[in-house]
Amino acid sequence: MHSAEKRSWSEAFGAFIHPRVITMLFMGLSAGIPILLIFSTLSIWLREAGVDRSTVTYFSWAALGYSFKFVWAPLIDRLPFPVLHGILGRRRSWLIIAQGCIIGAILWMGLTDPAQNLTMMAFAAVALGFASATQDIVIDAYRIEAADTDLQAMMSSAYIGGYRIGMIVAGAGALTIAGLFEAEGSYQPFAWTMAYGCMALAMCIGVITTLLIREPAVNRTDSKYFHETSDYVRFLAMFAVTVIAFILANLYAGDITDPLKAILRDGGMISELAGFIAGTLKLAISIAVAILVAWLTTRVGLTPTGMVRETYIAPVKDFIDRYGKAAIIILILIGVYRIADIVMGVMANVFYTDLGFSKEEIAAVSKTFGLFMTIAGSFMGGVLSVRYGVVRILFVGALLSAITNILFAFMAHMGANTIMFAVVIMADNLSGGLATAAFIAYLSGLTNISFTAMQYAIFSSIMTLFPKILAGFSGTVVDAVGYSWFFIGTAIIGIPVLYLVVLAGRLTDVENPNKDRTPAEAEG
Repeated sequence: MHSAEKRSWSEAFGAFIHPRVITMLFMGLSAGIPILLIFSTLSIWLREAGVDRSTVTYFSWAALGYSFKFVWAPLIDRLPFPVLHGILGRRRSWLIIAQGCIIGAILWMGLTDPAQNLTMMAFAAVALGFASATQDIVIDAYRIEAADTDLQAMMSSAYIGGYRIGMIVAGAGALTIAGLFEAEGSYQPFAWTMAYGCMALAMCIGVITTLLIREPAVNRTDSKYFHETSDYVRFLAMFAVTVIAFILANLYAGDITDPLKAILRDGGMISELAGFIAGTLKLAISIAVAILVAWLTTRVGLTPTGMVRETYIAPVKDFIDRYGKAAIIILILIGVYRIADIVMGVMANVFYTDLGFSKEEIAAVSKTFGLFMTIAGSFMGGVLSVRYGVVRILFVGALLSAITNILFAFMAHMGANTIMFAVVIMADNLSGGLATAAFIAYLSGLTNISFTAMQYAIFSSIMTLFPKILAGFSGTVVDAVGYSWFFIGTAIIGIPVLYLVVLAGRLTDVENPNKDRTPAEAEG
């Protein structure tokens, strides 16, 4: 592994109070608030409103924007927002627009009673998902551009810490507020209107932060194609047509994939695998149709070929050109680094329940205590990365993530032991926070300043894709081998990651990348 310049402990801890690091704490809070307003908090609201469970689960699709944000990330990189770009700059103008849309979507949800108009609530939730994913794109780009690599680990740590605090605000905070305005056992929409209204007010923290910070001063490659207003309109028209084609293809592809799924199940294939194959085919058909439509729009002259190439192909080509054959190793590492955590994490809550822990115990130990351990672990990862280098802590994080999974195997034999539960949660969340902080810093170091949003969006999508696919089979594996061997297996599949970290560390140098920054910006 490349050896980064070793820094003193005072320099490592001093990074805590760097203005850019403090900024990321508030940005993280702004990013952490919307996600639970789509997931768990909204789920409780919908159930209180009498919405059936199967319909409630469909609302998780409102967050699909997070998984496909790389599709419109290039627009954020290339398109200056009219008027505001000249006042606030590229990143801050998009941030303020995204945050304004988030606030509007939260208020839209808060003013909608799902018991009366569930469809309108669905539209509001989808709007919040896409606005929040857009904010994430801009924050990630801002974080990478705002400071040199030696601060990225601490920036990542502060972001994770703020994100978790935002989740507390939108989770426990929103539920507490709703509880204050409703009588026990009765559904009152006004209570949820107040809760979501307070969450919209909390988002003002992000707006104020955006207005106070400075735009990152970086030298980036300007577009060769975006000059006239008509260029932007034509490009956005191409993007809109492509998205519509993807949605329509996804709707009608079910006529092909649903019978296939039934045939595979009737042939003896397990339901999860049959569903995965059918779903993958459906996604492949939708993507193929979208690409075909995008190609046709360039052929008929709606969008210049060079504009599409610069926006979508150039960021990928740049990454391959910079890292060559090492790019394959890097992408594999990105795709599997969190595999031990994600595959195990899917079964965690089910495991706690099966052991006999009550909902109150799970909430207190896993959710509350575990949340603070994750925040502590993320800051620990930031300090250690500054002190010893990102790649070293990346290795330590991967090792600890695998080892802590074995603790779950011991826990499976001990039953509902609260002390062991707390010890395991502490170890798992500390290691998870440490590994995540180092990993985000590593991904940040891989990006080119000219394609920040697009490249990081691709990385962040790849890092959860394969682990989440594999995690879908976790329940089947547990049924077959039991919890103990399942957790041991998740530790074992994390071992090859260690070799990949060492190999990637030798082939790349993310500790001192050649990023083109101004001296003033480096000072923060």
